[in-house]
Amino acid sequence: MALTPSTMLALDTPLPAFSLPAVAGGSISNADLDGRPVLLMVICAHCPFVKHVEPELSRLERDYGTAVQLLAVSSNSLITHPQDGPEQLADQARRHGWRFPYLLDEQQRLARDLRAACTPEFYLFAADGDGPQTLRYRGQLDGSRPGNDVPLNGVDLRAALEAVLSGSTVNPNQTASVGCNVKWNPGQEPEWFG
Repeated sequence: MALTPSTMLALDTPLPAFSLPAVAGGSISNADLDGRPVLLMVICAHCPFVKHVEPELSRLERDYGTAVQLLAVSSNSLITHPQDGPEQLADQARRHGWRFPYLLDEQQRLARDLRAACTPEFYLFAADGDGPQTLRYRGQLDGSRPGNDVPLNGVDLRAALEAVLSGSTVNPNQTASVGCNVKWNPGQEPEWFG
C-alpha cells in the first residue's frame, strides 16, 4: 500500500465523457445523466482507506441520493488486483446496501481524465445555469483516516454538496484526499503519476 494524495484536478474542469459497464449490469455514460450535480467517487473493494469510509458513503447516499447523482468508479488494474473485479465490487455494494451505480473503468480512461491518484477520491460536478457540468470540488471526504480517531462524518464533501445544492460558491480551499494509490495496468502509469 503506497500512501498517495489526490492530484487535485483543476476546478472548473468539465465532466469527462465516459461510457462504462456497471457491475450490476448494463452500462452508464455521461449522456445518461440528468441535470442534477454528479458526485464521482473513485473507490475499490480492497483498499483499507475505502473500507474505512464505507459507512459514510452509505450515509451520503441516504442524505443526498435524490438531489445528487452518485456514481462509484473502480479503476484499479484487474491484472494486478483481481480482488477489485466486478464480483467483489458487486458484493461490496450489496453488503452496504448501495443503490448508486458502481462502474468498472477497466481501461482506466476515466481515471486518467480525472487525474485520479488514490482511493478514495471524490469529484463533485455541477452546472452553472444551463452551462455544462464542471468540477466544483475534488479531494477528501473529511480528515478521518484509519486509526487517526478523527470522526468519520464527511464534513468536507458535505459542505461542498450543501454549497452546490444551495447555489452558493464552494470554498476553493480544498484538501487533497489520501489513500492507496490507483493500481495502474502494468506499464501504463500516466506520466504525472508517482
